[in-house]
Amino acid sequence: MTRAFRVPAWLAACALALLGVPSPSPAADRGSCVLPLLQRLGWQVLETDAAVPEIHGGEPCRRASLDDARRHGDLQARVPRGYDRAQRERFHRGLLDDPATLCAYAFQLGDAARRAATRLQDNRGYRFSALQLGWIGFGLRGARTQGWQRFRSFGRGYAPVASNSAAIEAFYSGHVRSECGVGRQVAQLATQRELYGDAGFDREFAPGELSIGTFLTLHDTPSILLGANAGEFFADGKAVRTARMGRQAFMGVPGFIEHVFDKRHLDDINNQAENFIITDVSAAAAEALARHGGFAHYDAVNRRLWELSRQMPRAGRRYFERLLHERDPALRAAVPEAQRPLLAQMDALLADPVYGGLMLYVHPRGIRPLGYHIARLLDRNPRTPYSIDLALHNLHTTLFRRWLQAQLRDCAAQTAYIDQRGGTWNWA
Repeated sequence: MTRAFRVPAWLAACALALLGVPSPSPAADRGSCVLPLLQRLGWQVLETDAAVPEIHGGEPCRRASLDDARRHGDLQARVPRGYDRAQRERFHRGLLDDPATLCAYAFQLGDAARRAATRLQDNRGYRFSALQLGWIGFGLRGARTQGWQRFRSFGRGYAPVASNSAAIEAFYSGHVRSECGVGRQVAQLATQRELYGDAGFDREFAPGELSIGTFLTLHDTPSILLGANAGEFFADGKAVRTARMGRQAFMGVPGFIEHVFDKRHLDDINNQAENFIITDVSAAAAEALARHGGFAHYDAVNRRLWELSRQMPRAGRRYFERLLHERDPALRAAVPEAQRPLLAQMDALLADPVYGGLMLYVHPRGIRPLGYHIARLLDRNPRTPYSIDLALHNLHTTLFRRWLQAQLRDCAAQTAYIDQRGGTWNWA
């Protein structure tokens, strides 16, 4: 009787060593693992009587979900019935390089980014303070007891001391302080933890690859974000190519909202910029970004919002945040008649779906729409407009390829072990 069960990757690796099973051949076992990986990502691979294969990747990056992509007929491939094993494996490997596969991976990446950001924003012990000693502060418990070890003074550089997942857990449930730049780094690393799971995250990354600290510090480390192991960067500051690809291409991508005028125009230095990762983009927001060719259009809108705000004298703390984002009824009713046309113009500009549908995680503000941040910054630094940019990232290049290879290695190890035991396995 055939048995179906799941074997954790770490257990499979231990069993291979204990039983003396040879390492799986990349040409054989990993080749046979490509199809299950494609199916897990959402590809439907069927047989055809045609003499040549057919591929219809579709436009999954424009869809709301993998189920939505399937409803639109995306991620469809047909392999000739007469293909032998070698031909089929070459065809399957070719699908890994199809642009639609990257979009299929982006669905999982987006889910991971949302889980990570939600865990981070829900931890009341993870805070921001201009008064903290050093760039990162681990409080009275200290860094080592929360899974980190310092390699630069004044809190400018830390790396996991043992378990990678335990180190990230300190930001999920411990008592930690950092500014928003480190918050962005932690969100990026936590996204990888959610994508791999704890066992995979601990196994696939060396501690130094998960370094956190000042952005300059990371350049001198093996960091997967900005250091020696970052690999190939995707540079798209104004999101021109990303907007063209579609909404899922934004998932988990890092970026920043930054003051346009120089520092002489800043009243609140701690809010000179806001570092973020993108957690979601609505269909309407994605369509607007594609229509306008990315963020440059919205820099101009931000400038116009700032110009209008300069004509409206503020009344009280968080004035524009309450007026424009929270839409406080009493505050809006109190706007003088002469200024109501200005308010109407600002409302109309903020009605663009990008301001309500581009969702950003910013430490310590949590997950909020772009419009919230723009309104808030009108209060914090009223003498400068703000622009929005995507940061350099490798989510679609090096980290994507590393994730694919890790999945194939896990599958090959499990296949070799199960073959020795005479059972079958399910790969979730």
